[in-house]
Amino acid sequence: MPTLPLHGAHNPSTAADGTNPGSFANAPQLGGALTFSSPDTPGMPQPSDKTAWDFMPGDWKFEAGHWRAPSGFVPRTQLEAARLGNITPEMRRVAEREKHLTVEQVRDEVAAGRLIIPANVVHLKHHLDPMAIGRASLTKINANMGASPVSSGTEAEVEKLRWAERWGADTVMDLSTGGDLDKCREAIIAAARVPIGTVPIYSMIIGRKIEDLTEQDIMAGLLHQAKQGVDYFTIHAGVLLEHLPLVKNRLIGIVSRGGSLLAKWMLVHNKQNPMYTHFDEICDIMREYDVSFSLGDGLRPGGLADASDAAQLAELHTLGELTEKAWKKGCQVMVEGPGHVPFDQIEYNMKLQRRVCHGAPFYVLGPLVTDVFPGYDHMTSSIGATAAGYHGAAMLCYVTPKEHLGLPKKDDVKQGCVAYKIAAHAADVALGIPGSRDWDDNLTKARAALNWEKHFELAFDTDVARAYHDEDLDVDTDFCAMCGHDWCSVRISKDIQEFASGKAAGFERGRAAKSAALTDEQRAILQKRGVLSPDEIHRLAVKTRRSMSTDDGKAACHSDYVDPEQAQVMQDRNLVQLRRSPAAE
Repeated sequence: MPTLPLHGAHNPSTAADGTNPGSFANAPQLGGALTFSSPDTPGMPQPSDKTAWDFMPGDWKFEAGHWRAPSGFVPRTQLEAARLGNITPEMRRVAEREKHLTVEQVRDEVAAGRLIIPANVVHLKHHLDPMAIGRASLTKINANMGASPVSSGTEAEVEKLRWAERWGADTVMDLSTGGDLDKCREAIIAAARVPIGTVPIYSMIIGRKIEDLTEQDIMAGLLHQAKQGVDYFTIHAGVLLEHLPLVKNRLIGIVSRGGSLLAKWMLVHNKQNPMYTHFDEICDIMREYDVSFSLGDGLRPGGLADASDAAQLAELHTLGELTEKAWKKGCQVMVEGPGHVPFDQIEYNMKLQRRVCHGAPFYVLGPLVTDVFPGYDHMTSSIGATAAGYHGAAMLCYVTPKEHLGLPKKDDVKQGCVAYKIAAHAADVALGIPGSRDWDDNLTKARAALNWEKHFELAFDTDVARAYHDEDLDVDTDFCAMCGHDWCSVRISKDIQEFASGKAAGFERGRAAKSAALTDEQRAILQKRGVLSPDEIHRLAVKTRRSMSTDDGKAACHSDYVDPEQAQVMQDRNLVQLRRSPAAE
């Protein structure tokens, strides 16, 4: 029998239940360049041999095997605390949430620059629950939101924040370009349990033309948002004047709002990007409040035809240079990555960034693996996001069904979050992060036991799972409407005595039970499917009872109500029995 070519990763199941031998990923190297990683396809760039430890401030000294800060130095950022060997309350909270990591491992990954804890000191005074982004941690997802000049407002954006948090967003970016930006940002930060990111240049040009933007405007805008409590800034400092000719023949030019704005500024003034020339001063502001960098990919491709081109890769090398500068200034850094990338080029993009940016966390939009499904780009991009997470991305920026078409509404936010939670979780299981498959295994045990209540309880979206089940069958039978009683393979496997299937302790089901009538929310879920009319949905709560129940209310088709002797005869006649060992006779 062939042996599976495993590479030494952890089994993602804590109990190693079932028959799956584990992950095909590399053995983890916590404290090394590969942390949790996929095996390299031949020809992939190898990891950098440098970390943030190689880019220390000039006034720090390496003595007796340790880096020492100058006398009187006070650490302002998580990176600086980690460099001194300190463990902050935020690191402790991260270790509580990332159960596969010790607090010392969290500290050491932060010190190496491979993990960031985006936690503005002002936001920590509100409701922020510290979290980490890096390849040693679980894969994170970000939800974008924000008011535009034609849509939404502060109350709607705060509601979208709460909705995004409910559906699993690990961070939220406020990309508002209209309305009262200051009021909206303050309300979001005050309410948010997750880190909040912004693209500060958006608010810098409210009331002025981009070409009128000055250095003073930039610094004042950054300082103001840092004081408000923003946890990470997207700074498009990697778009350089010399990169712009490389964009000339693209099918869709520059699709980043920040990138296009700065490109126009450079062309009007024939000067270098002010975010680049004043990068040191920007670092000083961000260090003061421990605002993390999200180094923006202003030249990311907006279509497959422009992916991995000279402009995108030139900017990436500049982002590597800026990562080194930010680390020297004591700032935390993650790097943003491309949006439209053919599936076959995703691994290369992830592993090139790992090398050029020395393992700094990679935060990618999608990527979308095809361009021809507007309205379904949350699906198109989650395919690419799964591959990106497996090959090295640490955070996945969601794409909603409204991508390329308009500002996402409440349900679009949910659909984007769900698609990306699927992608992130699939990547974690594939990487062999310890315990990442436990949730899956528990749901499998509930499904095998035909324990519907446990099944729905463990489902990521309990309401959808219950509504879809009850659409056809509102009795929790030992089969579902897809197969029916006689054809249910799960029921047959459960009934075979020698199989472990359906017999896990704690997952056994009781007798059949009718589910309650569909809730208003569950009815709305079914109505949105566009399959059933409102009248049909209204009848769902009673339709199955009328068609299946006997006078005493029991479901006549359920095996619990078949005569035991008759059931035994049917089982002996219809079920395949394993050959018993002599000891079992």
